[in-house]
Amino acid sequence: MTTLSFSEDGVDVVYEGTEFRLERDLVEDATQKNYFDVTDHEVLRIVEDDPQISGEARQISDIVDR
Repeated sequence: MTTLSFSEDGVDVVYEGTEFRLERDLVEDATQKNYFDVTDHEVLRIVEDDPQISGEARQISDIVDR
């Protein structure tokens, strides 16, 4: 299971027991979108090759209190 924790400047990830951070710039480069327009599903696809995605996608702007 992958855990994503969003903040204004990046995403803390726990993937298969390994913790790491995806900085805001890296997410923007990977998606070619403004960080706050990226969805949680898109970030999950950056981390996992074939993620099990369920539920409705949420934009980072809706997740993070700015």
